[in-house]
Amino acid sequence: MVGALVVRDGDTVGSGWHRQVGGPHAEVEALREAGNRARGATLYVTLEPCSHFGRTPPCVDAVLAAGIAKVVACHGDPDPRVSGQGFAKLRAAGVEVEGGVLAEEAVRLNLRFLVAATLRRPAVTLKWAMSLDGRIATAAGESQWISSPAGRNWGLALREEHDAILAGIGTVLADDPRLDRRLGLAAGPNLRVVLDRRLRTPPEARLFQAPGPVLIYAEKDDAARRRALTERGGEVVLLPAVEPAAVLADLYERGVRSVLIEGGGEIHASFVASGCFDRVMVDCAPLLVGGRTAPGPLGGAGFAALADAARLDELTVQRRGGDLILTGYRNGCLPELCKRVGA
Repeated sequence: MVGALVVRDGDTVGSGWHRQVGGPHAEVEALREAGNRARGATLYVTLEPCSHFGRTPPCVDAVLAAGIAKVVACHGDPDPRVSGQGFAKLRAAGVEVEGGVLAEEAVRLNLRFLVAATLRRPAVTLKWAMSLDGRIATAAGESQWISSPAGRNWGLALREEHDAILAGIGTVLADDPRLDRRLGLAAGPNLRVVLDRRLRTPPEARLFQAPGPVLIYAEKDDAARRRALTERGGEVVLLPAVEPAAVLADLYERGVRSVLIEGGGEIHASFVASGCFDRVMVDCAPLLVGGRTAPGPLGGAGFAALADAARLDELTVQRRGGDLILTGYRNGCLPELCKRVGA
């Protein structure tokens, strides 16, 4: 997500944003709007202008041709085809370059792209809905619906932003979710992913009723079950161990750059324990459910010492209907990404 402004003598004379893959980049749109007023002006842009021929010509060439005097960018572009070369070409031509402005804000904006480009795995968001006392269902197993209608719409919109939606076999058996996009905001269906060590996914599951591919990661093979799932449009991927790092590595090789994990508690816990997550987003509803056996969002063994617990940074709160939407980032995630992109 890239935006650009051309500013001259304190006035914005051009603006633009990258609207779609293969379309004009933000810098080009802003420079076109500015026209001759770009000469001697300052260009503000989300990240380093590209310096290579891809789907479009290099933005650096357009910046130089327009006569821009200074470029202010939030951070560098980790794409190896750019990675400092854009800044270097601008400086070599006498353009002043300043980086690191609003870097963390820009990193949050492009978390998906930056995690995938620098860590070589999909960006991972853990998402759940819970009551104010931390329950994701009643002791009897009722979970629909903890969140409000506005909160559920927020959750559906979040699906539109991710390449894949992932859940564990426990969630599939208990809730029979579709895990699909429904708002029509993104191009095409998303990938649905199930972590199912013993290959228990039912062929009649609603997963297979929605358009788009379904991946099932398993450790134990069963030819008859695998055939039944394949006939329903699923693909079974056998791994020595169905654990976060291995699953993410396979998804990355398939072109997946972002994953939204929607449970259950054991799956969430495994990603937290492994450190293979970047962001947590929680719909907290104004309910008090109680119950000694009512489940919470994280299962597993947990952390024995508070000092070892997974800590979140940059916690923010928004409202959706009567619910609170809490967002936090894995401890050190944003500074680490800023460092990797030279900000």
